[in-house]
Amino acid sequence: MNRRFFRYYYLRFIRLQGDPKEIARGVGLGIFVGITPTIPLHTILILLLALFFRANKLAGLLASCVVSNPLTFFLQYYLSWRLGTWLTPYELSWERIHEIMAIISGHSGFRETLTELSKLGWHAIAVMLAGGIALAIPFAVSGYFLSLYFYKSLRLKKQRQRAESLASYDPADDQRYP
Repeated sequence: MNRRFFRYYYLRFIRLQGDPKEIARGVGLGIFVGITPTIPLHTILILLLALFFRANKLAGLLASCVVSNPLTFFLQYYLSWRLGTWLTPYELSWERIHEIMAIISGHSGFRETLTELSKLGWHAIAVMLAGGIALAIPFAVSGYFLSLYFYKSLRLKKQRQRAESLASYDPADDQRYP
């Protein structure tokens, strides 16, 4: 990843409009869904949960793209597998995880991906979801609070700049209307 990637997403986050709490809920929700092993359903889940939690949809989608991308989802699935096998009574072999990764990284369509994932069985899905949720919760909560602080301070900064520009405005200096 290069500087342009980070700058692009930084500018996208900076330009989000709305209530800081709503944006922070969107960021937390996007991080949560982005870390869970639900790759073919990320967008749908974010949009539905954003309606339910009154979260900013765009912030959720952006946060999900940042945390879940081809460079990160292999590690996320590995950690979800490890946590899931520790939390649940089910055993899931590395070969099955390799099958899941092959399905997701394959270039098949949405319907084909869901069909193949449904063939893995409920034990595999339970292990991965339990591990993914356990992995996602601390990141989502910390992402919520960090983004809430960030957007509140950004709003204060903009309000101060607006107040300073209004205080220094002198209508007599305005040459637009002679």
